[in-house]
Amino acid sequence: MTDRYRLHWVPDNASLVIRLALEEMGVPYDAVLLDRITREHKSPEYLKINPAGLIPALETPEGAIFETAAILLWLADRHGQMAPAPDHPNRGAFLKYLFFTSNTLHVTARMRFYPDQYLGSAQETHAILRTHLQGEFRRHLDVLEAADAAGDGGLGESLTIVDVYVACVCRWCMLYPTGENKTWCQISDWPHLHAMARRLEAC
Repeated sequence: MTDRYRLHWVPDNASLVIRLALEEMGVPYDAVLLDRITREHKSPEYLKINPAGLIPALETPEGAIFETAAILLWLADRHGQMAPAPDHPNRGAFLKYLFFTSNTLHVTARMRFYPDQYLGSAQETHAILRTHLQGEFRRHLDVLEAADAAGDGGLGESLTIVDVYVACVCRWCMLYPTGENKTWCQISDWPHLHAMARRLEAC
């Protein structure tokens, strides 16, 4: 345990979501950069913090937390920011979009980035999976666009941890895999999400 938050991170990883939330909340923390080349996130020392060997992990005075959505929700509740309060009427709806982003949108993007982890080394299947997941990803953004437009779950009213999470996943789709045409995922195709990303960019 630590008296001050310690975020274990690497650039443009899921840890970016946590960093943006911490910065938006104005919460002090220490950033501990991990070396992915040497697989530091698989080291015995790091596995004591996150036994899954994934990034991010947040050390807190109450112990370490891992899984992006869990960290976000814990921070929002602890600091009373960027999420409806537990007794707010929008809480249930808000939670469904947080976990939809984590369990569906993010997972779809991850499968598209790393098809070899799911299909092995058969290159001919990678393109098929990526093409299929493009359509799935766009449909997931349609769900979030409609929620944002309707203010469902408090989305679209003020900046939330869901907004930060969605913006980061969309950013990664514009970056990875490198060298491919990214016109399939232009956030301007979803006006409310695009406006949200602009608000976040201006913070």
